[in-house]
Amino acid sequence: MKIAIAEDDFRVASIHEQFLEKIEGVEVAWKALNASEALALLETKEADVLLLDNYLPDRSGVSILPELRSRFPKLDVILITASTERKVVEPAIRNGVLDYIVKPVDINRFKAALEKVMNRRKLLESENDLNQTVIDQVMSGRAHAAKTVSLPKGIDPLTLTKVQETMESLNHGINAEELSGHLGASRTTARRYLEYLISAGKAKAELEYGIVGRPERKYYLV
Repeated sequence: MKIAIAEDDFRVASIHEQFLEKIEGVEVAWKALNASEALALLETKEADVLLLDNYLPDRSGVSILPELRSRFPKLDVILITASTERKVVEPAIRNGVLDYIVKPVDINRFKAALEKVMNRRKLLESENDLNQTVIDQVMSGRAHAAKTVSLPKGIDPLTLTKVQETMESLNHGINAEELSGHLGASRTTARRYLEYLISAGKAKAELEYGIVGRPERKYYLV
């Protein structure tokens, strides 16, 4: 997957490039210092994903999103910006960015965004006719259930997706009690999903020892 970077700060662009080197299956296609250069390069050089800064010298990233959608409909855009203002976030989402990452960028969050795009592309290419299950997976950005799979009794595919997305959004492990709060479900239910992920080879568990009390079982995606 070819990744383009539109970022006027060469240090930030270099960090993005270093992050991309750690992700299998992607490569940097080109880098642009402003919006005009990015639009011109998109006309002549291939790119699947654009990592777009919002505060570019000539135009804001948000302002060129409608043009990107119109001229390059197959291009996926991830907006990377320090802005958390609604006037930036809302139009970015409404104009179809695949993800929105707030600077300074955490490498785990960065990798999760790229994997989401990669999974979505795989899903869209996996079938000619997309049933509801596949469409749900496309919308959530998960590829692990692109086809109908046989899950154990008590494991719902959409809840499983939510569990994995919750774990991906964290920079640390999670225990069953914490996950139950995110899911609005019982601790027993949360533990069932966590243990299923381990059995499926998608997670691991480690014992963490506090100052007092019993060791805590924490779960991490692998």
